Amino acid sequence: MARRSDHTREELTRMALDAAHAITADEGLRGLRARQIARDIGYTIGTLYNLFEDFDDLILHMNGETLDALYRTCSEVELKGDPTEDLEALADRYLEFTRGHQQQWSAVFEHTLPRGRAVPDWYSEKVAKLMELEARALAPLFPGGNPDRIAHHARVLWTSLFGMALVESAERLPEGETARSLVRSLIGTYVAGLKDNRKGEL
Repeated sequence: MARRSDHTREELTRMALDAAHAITADEGLRGLRARQIARDIGYTIGTLYNLFEDFDDLILHMNGETLDALYRTCSEVELKGDPTEDLEALADRYLEFTRGHQQQWSAVFEHTLPRGRAVPDWYSEKVAKLMELEARALAPLFPGGNPDRIAHHARVLWTSLFGMALVESAERLPEGETARSLVRSLIGTYVAGLKDNRKGEL
């Protein structure tokens, strides 16, 4: 077993998170255990709790890195100013990522903090960055601005996209249907509805 002095705190944190990601990828969040992480990196559980507040904190940091990875791949989409095309391009990246990291992405939504414990600001900021990508794609539909409405519609599309990806991963879609086909229908209908609402307000 390695001695604690063999690695810096930063190195140990990286090792622990890498081990957590690997275990989650194989076994899902339900298979993640502090004892196994400690064993995989060659340290004690006590060492883990010197690095993180507790096991929930470790999971939050792991999930935060998954959010960062999703943001990086989605932020590569070059927005053209056409809400339908831009939202479809973002959705394609989202689905590509979640299909390739199914267990890690599920862990983001499966993990819940104990009652009364607030989500840290740093974690909420990562979610907000992802929402902002959706909001930027929607912005041309609101030429006068209105951040609250844009954010609301971004959340609607975000949560709908997650649900469709989840149903597909559970293999509960009818033959011939995919999350991508459902998303295309949703985005087309949703954007058309927002455009009609805008016309009614003119």
